[in-house]
Amino acid sequence: MSAANSRNLLKTIPGLLISAFFLWYAFHNIPLYEFRALRAAHPVWILGVLGFTAASYSLRCVRWSQMMPRNGRSLHAHFAVCARVLMTSLAANNILPLRIGDIMRIFTYSDDLGTAPSVILSTVILEKLLDIFVLVLLFVSTVGSIATPRLRLIANISLAVSAIGLLILLVAARSLQAPVQRLFARLPAGPLLKKVEHWITLALDATGRLGVAGSLLLLFQTVVIWTCEGMIFLSAIRLLGLSVDGIAAWLAVSFANLSYLIPSSPGAIGPFELAVKTSLVNHGASMSQSAVFGLAIHVWMLLSVTGAGGIIFLTHRIRIHNHKPLLEEIEDLPVELP
Repeated sequence: MSAANSRNLLKTIPGLLISAFFLWYAFHNIPLYEFRALRAAHPVWILGVLGFTAASYSLRCVRWSQMMPRNGRSLHAHFAVCARVLMTSLAANNILPLRIGDIMRIFTYSDDLGTAPSVILSTVILEKLLDIFVLVLLFVSTVGSIATPRLRLIANISLAVSAIGLLILLVAARSLQAPVQRLFARLPAGPLLKKVEHWITLALDATGRLGVAGSLLLLFQTVVIWTCEGMIFLSAIRLLGLSVDGIAAWLAVSFANLSYLIPSSPGAIGPFELAVKTSLVNHGASMSQSAVFGLAIHVWMLLSVTGAGGIIFLTHRIRIHNHKPLLEEIEDLPVELP
């Protein structure tokens, strides 16, 4: 293993410790019999969990395939390769540290996608911006009594800034590229500013290629994607028979997915469970029920996405006769983004 990769592994230790703390905080007062008591109160809702999970990740694949240049491929072939790469990267993010799945999407699969890593990075940046905007909007709309005045102020400011920024990005990307370059040319030179300028330019380039109509379609698809995610939580709540109000599922899905922003172990283990528990407790569920539900829904999300992505990954490697160990492929990844 190279020295750079060894250092990267050492960087994962604080994240593991953070996850351990959050797990302890979420479950330290929950007796074991509460976990054994987990039952499907209304089994028909399993169909909702399965259906909305499939819909959510199918739509993610559709969205990303629309961001990526086709480069002469047929529509079917383009969707197939984008779906394979996206699901593989999501699975890798769940089991490997440092968001390596996103790095693999940008570098490892650039040849499969027939696109330069910088172009792929631009789509990943846009994808994250869209997701965070919708999640913050959902969180601000449902947070209610959970938020302290300070947290509510921060959330509202974040929503306003992200909304203005995303609106400008979606409708004026092409016209902004030259002014942004002139602005950064006047600022003091430095590696950090250079990197920020590069990433902003990439995001503008990605939305500029799509045009206003294409960008607004992506925003609509993102809303639908997170609606499906919320319905996964709602279906699971109905499946397990939790007594909560109608807001609980939507607060839980936004709070839990925003918890991925906290540096922790792969899959946001710990912060995710605590976010779900906090959301449900404040909307009528008991402490024990909320904690067990948080663990159960996270296990489902991790197993379903990682399982689907892993099967797709292994099937493709067998089909192309790729016998190179995955760890060797990871060691070949650059240590910095383009």
